[in-house]
Amino acid sequence: MANRIEPGPGQESVWDYPRPPRLEPSNKRITVEFNGVLIADTMRAARVLETSHPPVYYIPPADIRMEFLQTSPRTSYCEWKGRAGYYSIRLGDREAPDAAWFYADPTPAFAALRDHVAFYPSRVDACSVDGERVAAQEGDFYGGWITKNIVGPFKGGPGSWGW
Repeated sequence: MANRIEPGPGQESVWDYPRPPRLEPSNKRITVEFNGVLIADTMRAARVLETSHPPVYYIPPADIRMEFLQTSPRTSYCEWKGRAGYYSIRLGDREAPDAAWFYADPTPAFAALRDHVAFYPSRVDACSVDGERVAAQEGDFYGGWITKNIVGPFKGGPGSWGW
């Protein structure tokens, strides 16, 4: 592991996040934009906090323009949350394959995430937390949202697989 960055005032270190991950409600305004359209906008997200990872925000389907999401055949498995399904986004002349994921039948500890959708910031035009545009967690597998109040180093980049 690279050296932990000491958090400043108002910051969180991903190295203080638990393993197994913690699920908590968020009252921050979470938005997702794709092809010039605000496709998700909520103040009712849940965030998952896991050691070495920036937070992942899960948005309730009622706060998403679900008509732009199409179920993908892709699946994956999380040891903590269970089997994930994926959505591709189609809007106008653009498509973002497997740009979001969800848990239709999560494990009991993560039951509150049922059908909520998480978006990869790297596969949409913009994601924001309370108006701050997020940076994507490095690596194609992870979908963490990095803001100025989150410090790492973050898992996902070259050499971090074994962290």
